[in-house]
Amino acid sequence: MNGPSIGPLPPLALYAHFPWCVAKCPYCDFNSFALQGSLPEAQYIEALQRDLDAQLVTLDSEQAGGRPIVSIFLGGGTPSLFSPDAIGGWLTSLRQRLTLADDVEITLEANPGTIERGRFAGYRDAGITRVSLGAQSFGAAQLRALGRIHNADETRRAAEELHAAGLTNFNIDLMYALPDQSIDAALYDIDQALALQPAHLSHYQLTLEVGTPFAARPPPNLPEDDTAEQMLAECLPRLEANGFRRYEVSAYAKVGAQCRHNLNYWRFGDYLGIGAGAHGKVTSRISGAADARTDGVRIRRSTQLREPRRYLGAVPQALQSTWVEPEQLPFEFMLNGLRLLEGFGREDFERGTGLPWQQVEATVQDLCQRGLLESGESRVRPSARGLAFLNDALVQFLPDKTET
Repeated sequence: MNGPSIGPLPPLALYAHFPWCVAKCPYCDFNSFALQGSLPEAQYIEALQRDLDAQLVTLDSEQAGGRPIVSIFLGGGTPSLFSPDAIGGWLTSLRQRLTLADDVEITLEANPGTIERGRFAGYRDAGITRVSLGAQSFGAAQLRALGRIHNADETRRAAEELHAAGLTNFNIDLMYALPDQSIDAALYDIDQALALQPAHLSHYQLTLEVGTPFAARPPPNLPEDDTAEQMLAECLPRLEANGFRRYEVSAYAKVGAQCRHNLNYWRFGDYLGIGAGAHGKVTSRISGAADARTDGVRIRRSTQLREPRRYLGAVPQALQSTWVEPEQLPFEFMLNGLRLLEGFGREDFERGTGLPWQQVEATVQDLCQRGLLESGESRVRPSARGLAFLNDALVQFLPDKTET
């Protein structure tokens, strides 16, 4: 049996989490907190710098450093609560600490209700190259049901500001299967978003996430599952007719406008995670194959303290990290790779995990026979049915399913 073909380390990205929002939405399970009092802007930027410095020491000690940063994502929470000056100062500090790729993509998440006129031009000058705008819907009743603080006109004004600032590479987040939403209303949301000329559109179904107010008390009049499926089926051709290609379970883009940062996730790339509650993934190559089970590939997952006040008061060494056990790697890889319509190559699996393809081959073949996956020309991808029932495929790669 041939062993995996181990190549260079995967690309490296950076995720920075900004945990505050004006208000916490009842459907949101992200690490976000309603802002109480003034925003500790300067203090938090300093904490991000300390956090990164400590992680860079670990990165170098694991011989996993030296890679340029291919993308930076400022997520939340609501990063657009931070001023352009604060963001610009932080990005300047990054360039002093890291090598950024010449074409580095730097994305800022923004909510329409938190953007003041002219601020996008300030973010552009600070170094932001891409914006993700949290519209969610253009229906007034749906926005109220979701607990959003903005209205549809504010989304339209934000898009106008983006175009005026030259930030034409922007995403609009939309949700469907919302309370009291009809199929026509879902199509209306698509049409309203397309009219704003984004380069990218995220379109995902409202889910009742564990631990959220919506999970404890679901909103009334949610569409039935069959209706939700029909919404997606009718929205897809509308997007395609307007030049948006579906490349991931819930992501659509004009040619060349796929989100590079998210692609790095789905292709099992590495990323540093800084900020309250941020997660990271770093691959190391251990000389001499210290763990023969993965041919010297070691993957470390990290998590920062979630609560902002604890994060601000903690020493950088508070970062929690663990090595991913080899038996967990098939699921970890598939959780990402099977989100992409392009799927992945068998050699991508071997390089990313250090495991031989034979470890998952039987499971892949079984899922192909069940119509959830497609395999050919050394690539594996989800089928149309597999995209709709992705979790059914993924659970087959959990350790108790794949151990031999």
